[in-house]
Amino acid sequence: MLRAAYNYQTSLKDPGGFAHGGKYMIELLYDSIQDLDAARAEGLARIGTGHFAGSEEAFRHWDEDGEVPGSCSKCHSATGLPTLLEEGANISQPLSNGFLCTTCHDAVPGFTRYEVGAVTFPSGAQLDTGSSDANLCLNCHQGRESTVSVNRVIAGLDPDAPSEDVGFRNVHYFAAGATLFGGPARGAYQYEGQEYIGRLEHVSSYDTCIECHDAHTLQVREEDCSTCHEGIDDPREIRMSETDYDGDGDVEEGLSEEVAALREMLYTALQTYAAEVLGAPIIYDGHSYPYFFVDPNGNGQVDEGEVNSGNRYTSWSPRLLQAAYNYQYTAKDPGAFAHNGKYVLQVLYDSLADLGTQVSVDMEGIVRPEVE
Repeated sequence: MLRAAYNYQTSLKDPGGFAHGGKYMIELLYDSIQDLDAARAEGLARIGTGHFAGSEEAFRHWDEDGEVPGSCSKCHSATGLPTLLEEGANISQPLSNGFLCTTCHDAVPGFTRYEVGAVTFPSGAQLDTGSSDANLCLNCHQGRESTVSVNRVIAGLDPDAPSEDVGFRNVHYFAAGATLFGGPARGAYQYEGQEYIGRLEHVSSYDTCIECHDAHTLQVREEDCSTCHEGIDDPREIRMSETDYDGDGDVEEGLSEEVAALREMLYTALQTYAAEVLGAPIIYDGHSYPYFFVDPNGNGQVDEGEVNSGNRYTSWSPRLLQAAYNYQYTAKDPGAFAHNGKYVLQVLYDSLADLGTQVSVDMEGIVRPEVE
């Protein structure tokens, strides 16, 4: 009662609290309500959404440093993207409480947006959605690694020998733009000799970022899907083909379930390969950096005490890195099934097949999407 009453009084005695630190004040009031009666907090929002969630790690990670370094400022500060678009360079930027209107709008009021042409991806590819607004999004939603950077690390090495020169390459988060363009972006690891699907060709009115997502909250406009996909309330239920890609006999499940099934198979194959070929069992925790860890007891499970930076997995062979990169890629773009599901299925299939040259991987019934 004392804690809640104190925060209530605080909100009253700074009558300009909404302007001095409105988001902070909302957090205090929300926490007080939840502490008194959690049920009353249901339906309320504690933090800003999407690009304006200034209390989240994406914006608070550098608080102790006092600034966002140039390598991160383009996407994790309010002023980094405008600086890049104007100067063509990434430099250190001040800490920010989420984005500002001026992060994406070049005029306030008026709220016109920056004109952006083709965008350079980590692979070096220059790609253009045909929409300046969507290209604006691509500057951040492209990932930080690619087939090119992975190949650079493993060039000339024995594919099945652990090397001190090989470490895990993390694509980073929400590389939806790279997934959308598929093969030309080379955002996922693409195996030599294979052909990959290009940009997802959806209906013209829903084929760019902001036609499917709210630009501010990032929420998917799910209600619009049912316009064409009758009876579908959740995009995860949508199928793009009658083909049973994961070979489970279910041709009614959504494409998201097909992707999830192949990801599960790939994790099993990764663990089998690491244990049997490299003699170094591996586990994964997608919520804990650096994501892949040593599995000391070899039980294939994440046990207490095993997820920590001191237990980082280091026995990387080129073949394991390629497959693990794709496993992480599909995890860190949670909408990959919608952004370009068939492309994602291709890279998962190829990762399984490649590991299957060294360990037993049951590929029966699994179908690789064709390039149309």
